[in-house]
Amino acid sequence: MFCSLRNFLHVNRRFPRHVSPSSSSSLSQIQSPLCFPLSSPSQSSFISCPFVWFTSFLCIIRYPFVTKSGTSTYSEDFDRDWIRKVVHNDLWDDPGLEKLFDLTLAPIWVPRVLVELKEDPKLAFKFFKWSMTRNGFKHSVESYCIVAHILFCARMYYDANSVLKEMVLSKADCDVFDVLWSTRNVCVPGFGVFDALFSVLIDLGMLEEAIQCFSKMKRFRVFPKTRSCNGLLHRFAKLGKTDDVKRFFKDMIGAGARPTVFTYNIMIDCMCKEGDVEAARGLFEEMKFRGLVPDTVTYNSMIDGFGKVGRLDDTVCFFEEMKDMCCEPDVITYNALINCFCKFGKLPIGLEFYREMKGNGLKPNVVSYSTLVDAFCKEGMMQQAIKFYVDMRRVGLVPNEYTYTSLIDANCKIGNLSDAFRLGNEMLQVGVEWNVVTYTALIDGLCDAERMKEAEELFGKMDTAGVIPNLASYNALIHGFVKAKNMDRALELLNELKGRGIKPDLLLYGTFIWGLCSLEKIEAAKVVMNEMKECGIKANSLIYTTLMDAYFKSGNPTEGLHLLDEMKELDIEVTVVTFCVLIDGLCKNKLVSKAVDYFNRISNDFGLQGNAAIFTAMIDGLCKDNQVEAATTLFEQMVQKGLVPDRTAYTSLMDGNFKQGNVLEALALRDKMAEIGMKLDLLAYTSLVWGLSHCNQLQKARSFLEEMIGEGIHPDEVLCISVLKKHYELGCIDEAVELQSYLMKHQLLTSDNDNALPNM
Repeated sequence: MFCSLRNFLHVNRRFPRHVSPSSSSSLSQIQSPLCFPLSSPSQSSFISCPFVWFTSFLCIIRYPFVTKSGTSTYSEDFDRDWIRKVVHNDLWDDPGLEKLFDLTLAPIWVPRVLVELKEDPKLAFKFFKWSMTRNGFKHSVESYCIVAHILFCARMYYDANSVLKEMVLSKADCDVFDVLWSTRNVCVPGFGVFDALFSVLIDLGMLEEAIQCFSKMKRFRVFPKTRSCNGLLHRFAKLGKTDDVKRFFKDMIGAGARPTVFTYNIMIDCMCKEGDVEAARGLFEEMKFRGLVPDTVTYNSMIDGFGKVGRLDDTVCFFEEMKDMCCEPDVITYNALINCFCKFGKLPIGLEFYREMKGNGLKPNVVSYSTLVDAFCKEGMMQQAIKFYVDMRRVGLVPNEYTYTSLIDANCKIGNLSDAFRLGNEMLQVGVEWNVVTYTALIDGLCDAERMKEAEELFGKMDTAGVIPNLASYNALIHGFVKAKNMDRALELLNELKGRGIKPDLLLYGTFIWGLCSLEKIEAAKVVMNEMKECGIKANSLIYTTLMDAYFKSGNPTEGLHLLDEMKELDIEVTVVTFCVLIDGLCKNKLVSKAVDYFNRISNDFGLQGNAAIFTAMIDGLCKDNQVEAATTLFEQMVQKGLVPDRTAYTSLMDGNFKQGNVLEALALRDKMAEIGMKLDLLAYTSLVWGLSHCNQLQKARSFLEEMIGEGIHPDEVLCISVLKKHYELGCIDEAVELQSYLMKHQLLTSDNDNALPNM
């Protein structure tokens, strides 16, 4: 059977191109439209579609050599003139046509009819569309391909593209490209239809299929237009598929496509958005090497890309080159410059570009104003931010969610919640919906103001408004509950967050560790830290420092030092804050000698320079360990290094000298504080009054006590009783009685403390 079929397929492959309407004809006399020469890059051969040949063979068997006298046949009417007449005159009820579509093999006959009508593309397309209206009939892929070729050859490109799109969407089981290729000689060979198919696949978002189509086109040396390739590049870039962008760019160049300025603009923009600015620069230079002139879009991408990674000098160079090349900067150019300079703390330069833009006759848009409003807000310059906000409304621009959210966030951060909510309400009134950032800013503001009930209510409204809380939203609310020491609710929110499929980040874990440490639940904090490590999140210096501080404060310096060793093993930076916690913790745990050892190794072993806080912690520790001379030497070194001792350093050294009975040295320190305009606080006054009192300098002690009260700083009862007792001990009874009356008058002593004083 198969041998006979093969012999049949190889006999008389070419049929007469025309059948006379007056002659008897069999179905086998009609030209087969489904057998086309298929050429490859290496050879030209005649390849047929087996399925089509086989079905044609079956059709011949079913209607064997019908004659004109056979009333049950229709082949006598099936000729070119007849079918043209039927289609042209809309004779859709013609019996011959009815019989054609009654056949099981109608999908095989339709392509034949289309070929018969190929000389009149409009009639062919008319017949094709009418066929689709027949109940139960569905065009074969061959029909789609044939009519696409016919239409494309007739330059009916819109209709051809519609047919190709419909064919692709019909989800044909066979490979569309292969059938389109095998039917290519139905008209004068032309390859634009293959580029059209490639473009259709791209337009439909069928990018994998488009890549396969491109590969086959390359194999048969039918190359798509650069414009079509640009379309695929653009699609990949929009989806953020950088690897696919790079791969296809290389393939299209390898296939001989000549990249255009638009091609390079896509590539450069994609690289810049990925932060790979050096790759973007390479493409920029390659573009110029090919003789292509960068346009405004090119320069805008380069300026924006380099600006976002902080390469501000490069952005200015590109901007100047742009102007030298007579490429006029537009609003997008200036917006990119304003944004990058504001982002990296150079607001004055950003403002210069804003003024230059206006001076060049360009009108700032919403993005221009919003960027500057946000920059002023971040700098704490609220008046200027409001001024630009008012200006943008004055010129008819409607603030967007970014503008409003910047102002709302800034007001929340300075505790001005009433204005923040007023702006939020105004935002809704003008039809600008709150986004997740707006909600998060307001929630954070309420949490900072310890209005946790309102914060949680607002958080609950997010889902109702169709705004899904993100990690930042949860972070804000959880931080509020942790700060309020409501760890149970914070843990509930953590579980809710995980239930939504949101993974906690370093900030969230750090918040929990800080909260647990502040509640002295160090072991629980350690459990959280271990969970964080299991999730692949590496603890940073701040988290280690927080835990270290908690261990020192709990009287467990061994564990604190163990964390320091762990930081060094894991190559986690030991900062000056960490070192300050270390020195202070060791001193407070009476391990002053060990603190001195670490202090002396700060430069060589840790690569740090001691700051004022570290020196102060060491001075305080030495004084409390009665090493006043060493503390004084360290104080002098501190000054020599250009570090300014703070009130704590002075107070610690003053207190240490008093304990050693060095009254003159202590008072000299007090005089130095007054000389540099440093006011005494509660601790400093307490140290002075207590020290002078215990050194029997009662008159001076009384003087500083009155000065203290006059400054509005109230001594505690312990200090007051201590001074009174010293008066009694030294026999200064009258002064003691008078001082007691003075203290009672200022409500610094209560009757409950009478028993603490000697009976007179």
